Amino acid sequence: MEALIPVINKLQDVFNTVGTDSIQLPQIVVIGTQSSGKSSVLESLVGRDFLPRGTGIVTRRPLVLQLVHVNSEEKKRPSEDEEHAHVEEWGKFLHTKNKIYTDFDEIRQEIENETDRVTGTNKGIIDDAIHLKIYSPKVLNLTLVDLPGITKVPVGDQPPDIEVQIREMCLKYIANPNSIILAVTSANTDMATSEALKFAKEVDPDGRRTLAVITKLDLMDAGTDAHDVLMGRVIPVKLGIIGVVNRSQMDINKRKPIEEAIKDEAAFMQRKYPSLASRNGTSHLARTLNRLLMHHIRDCLPDLKTRINVMASQFQQLLNSFGEPVDDKGTTLLQIITKFAAQYCNTIEGTARNIETTELCGGARICYIFHETFGRTLDSIEPLGGLSQLDILTAIRNATGPRPALFVPEVSFELLVKKQIRRLEEPSLRCVELVHEEMQRIINHCGTQELLRFPRLHDRTVEVVTNLLRKRLPVTNSMVENIVQIELAYVNTKHPDFADASLVSALVNSKEELRKQQRNRSVGPGDHGFHSVQAAENKPAKEVAVGKSMLENLWVSPATPISRKLSPREQRDCEVIERLIKSYFLIVRKNIQDSVPKAIMHFLVNFVKDNLQSELVSQLYKTDFFSDLLQESDQIGTRRKEAAEMLKALQKAGHIISEIRETHVW
Repeated sequence: MEALIPVINKLQDVFNTVGTDSIQLPQIVVIGTQSSGKSSVLESLVGRDFLPRGTGIVTRRPLVLQLVHVNSEEKKRPSEDEEHAHVEEWGKFLHTKNKIYTDFDEIRQEIENETDRVTGTNKGIIDDAIHLKIYSPKVLNLTLVDLPGITKVPVGDQPPDIEVQIREMCLKYIANPNSIILAVTSANTDMATSEALKFAKEVDPDGRRTLAVITKLDLMDAGTDAHDVLMGRVIPVKLGIIGVVNRSQMDINKRKPIEEAIKDEAAFMQRKYPSLASRNGTSHLARTLNRLLMHHIRDCLPDLKTRINVMASQFQQLLNSFGEPVDDKGTTLLQIITKFAAQYCNTIEGTARNIETTELCGGARICYIFHETFGRTLDSIEPLGGLSQLDILTAIRNATGPRPALFVPEVSFELLVKKQIRRLEEPSLRCVELVHEEMQRIINHCGTQELLRFPRLHDRTVEVVTNLLRKRLPVTNSMVENIVQIELAYVNTKHPDFADASLVSALVNSKEELRKQQRNRSVGPGDHGFHSVQAAENKPAKEVAVGKSMLENLWVSPATPISRKLSPREQRDCEVIERLIKSYFLIVRKNIQDSVPKAIMHFLVNFVKDNLQSELVSQLYKTDFFSDLLQESDQIGTRRKEAAEMLKALQKAGHIISEIRETHVW
């Protein structure tokens, strides 16, 4: 099982190259307040001074620290040159690539420089980790993350929300279920107020992955000790509580070797806590962390394998979606054009693979425009809308000239009915416009992945289709206008569905005669005109039957009244014209409601469907255009490169994990 930590270190190296946070690897996260002794604990584990020191927030970026044990007898040299031939301990930063640091003061300076480079010279923090590897025969294999010290009050030029920033950063790292939380608390403070344990409690309420470290045991007030704390009687922590003794500031200033400090620590433990000495101290802490990390890695390994395999499959699919580099440009271009044209036509026909479920589009939308939008608009146009009785009477008089007419002049009917028919032209042209807009919208539904891969080809394709639609718009509008003009060109009063003018006139006259009889006859009390109505119903059967069979649907509400009362003759003439206009208008409206969609389908929709591919080929398939049209966008190229790198890293990680034998884990 000793091989597990180096495996995780290898995985960490692999994922550092692509900067992924998607795979949460097992690691030890160190949290604590400022001046709680975090830095001293880490340096004791390493056995060297290498961390920046000072007042306020010194750690302003997370430090991912990998400790790699090197066998002192068969030590691997960091390089083959003479300068490093006999080096026992060295460090390497991720951001400096393969540069070897044998001077740990230089490591400290590089941490400070890299921190200032990213965060600036103020005391602000940033969540951009520094990765450091330390190779030494004196360390145990560990992976630790050092975080900025928890603070409450901003100092100097720190941002006002520094407390919130640090809290969010700490919670982000310790919330990782694959992390072990190393909560550092000073012995000269109350454990019940420990901010580190409070943070750990939020994300690990059961304490299954929290280890408490009590520092500065030698600085407790006289007459007090940490027996109860170290025994877990104050605040129980399932992974345990380990006490350590830090070097004093004087020791640090005098550069007291950590080896001597650890010996002094052991002597203090034997003197102050003899019964607990074997379970405390820096050496015991290092062994405990190594053991906990190995067991934690063992528990996380199955889920880690699954996660890596799933992500590898996802990135393989993503990489496939970006397509392979183009070799035969002519063939590729023709395939993309053909696929786009087919998808465009399928969207109109309703046979596309990806059918929209949130809104109508393509052919379904065109059908809705024809039968709902256009149909309802025509139905809402009243036959006599905008036509008053005065208009009708004026037309009749103008058609008779200087002599009074014996009959209603036909010219007046034709003049008025044409005026009403012209009202159908505007909604018909609007129907063309709506279908044209939908044909334009269909382009957006046909943006295939291959087409989006090449932005210039996409733009030119949209341009070609738009121009084709634009060219067909005047032709279609002209045809729709002609349909209306055809209806205006000849008023067919012999249409089988048109009411006979003589029958209309007879019906109006009979109703006028009936009204006269009703006015001349006195009605007795309780009669209520019953006999008058009965007399009307007893008119000759043939006349009444004709009126019901042919003219029962011609009744219209009275037109707009004029300023004076119409004479019986004028009222009769107006009523005859109104009935005839309604009869003929309904015929024309029905014809237009049927003919306009057919014209649009023939001159616009079907024409574009039939000629789209040939138009695209003639406009785009030219040898001189190949290189320009098939030039990938920078975004696609970058995303393909990132996906390829991630896939390579995941495959390498999977290979590393697959090499672990089951016997090595247990």
